[in-house]
Amino acid sequence: MTDRDAETGTGRIRWLAPLLPRSTEEEHRSATPLELFFDLVFVVAIAQASGRLHHALSAGHAVEALLSYVMIFFAIWWAWMNFTWFASAYDTDDAGYRLVVFVQLTGALIMAAGVPRAFDEGAFGVVLIGYVVMRLAIVTQWVRVARCDPVHRATALRYAVGVGLCQIGWIAWVVLSSPGGIVGFTVLAIVELLVPVWAERAEATWWHPEHIAERYGLFTIIVLGESILAASIAIQSSIDAGDLTSEVTVIIVGGLLTVFSLWWLYFDRPVHHLLNASTAFVWGYGHYLIFASAAAVGAGLAIGVDHATGHAEIGAFGAGAAVAWPVAIYMTSVWALHERHQEAGEVPIWLSPAVAALVLLSPLAGHAVLVTGLLLATLVATRLVRRHRAPIPEAA
Repeated sequence: MTDRDAETGTGRIRWLAPLLPRSTEEEHRSATPLELFFDLVFVVAIAQASGRLHHALSAGHAVEALLSYVMIFFAIWWAWMNFTWFASAYDTDDAGYRLVVFVQLTGALIMAAGVPRAFDEGAFGVVLIGYVVMRLAIVTQWVRVARCDPVHRATALRYAVGVGLCQIGWIAWVVLSSPGGIVGFTVLAIVELLVPVWAERAEATWWHPEHIAERYGLFTIIVLGESILAASIAIQSSIDAGDLTSEVTVIIVGGLLTVFSLWWLYFDRPVHHLLNASTAFVWGYGHYLIFASAAAVGAGLAIGVDHATGHAEIGAFGAGAAVAWPVAIYMTSVWALHERHQEAGEVPIWLSPAVAALVLLSPLAGHAVLVTGLLLATLVATRLVRRHRAPIPEAA
């Protein structure tokens, strides 16, 4: 029986429970079924973004594709992240809370439906509708917090007002700007990022470090899974067309080594102890680069298969860079957020950045996917060997 079951004494879901902070000292705090369902729905939006990035880059529209991808993935990531931190602090799991989350999920599906038009035509209207639905839904949650939690009332009201005003700005951006207006997007994105910074200054909300670390880990698995899915679809297409050449086989081997190693690097050690009030914003925001780059790796692997089978307008260097450069961004981000804060002595602090630099240059060598995979596998193996050989600290 959960703590919330004990509160009611019946184990039944209440209609509207007081939306009060959950304890940061809860043991075994893990993702709820609703949070896992939330992530599952976001898979659709991520798959759409990764798939359209693949097709646009493969067709040679690099600049337009990357700009659209950055903007669309920002909407996906920001809506997911705001829900995750709110749920860590205020998940009462009552009927009202669940229904609002369902509204957010509906917004995610609307946003996913608008991704193709955003990529192909620069029309962000449908994406915006889905995003605004998600964001206004969380405004209602903050209004509930303001009514139920006197300690964080000012913070909740700041969130409600700030998020609400941002949605007005986004609507104006779509109505008034030219397709894909990058300047307006950048300004509004910065304002969105500043809302939590401003709101938390009133009175910091409570959240559970282990729960947050698990939620981010689960989302990392999702985006890596999308990479595997995108690559497998491309490989299946080549098999169906009779194009399973030795070059495609090399990409398969390199892709598997790459994705397996990316998973290993992220989950090499527990990271919840790195989360505290002073690091939360940098850690949480920095994961945009991890999530976006991991999902882009799948698009890059699919582009590599397209190039190997003669179905891409992009050259060999571009096809290699479509994998290597997102991998380098992922590695650098994981190192900055996780590895450089871990215990020193077992592995040189410069090792991961050095390998990331080599990965960045791998498109110059040919067979960039295989080279990238081998470099990452060597890094993982080196870390394991050095850690195994490191002396065990003596007990005090």
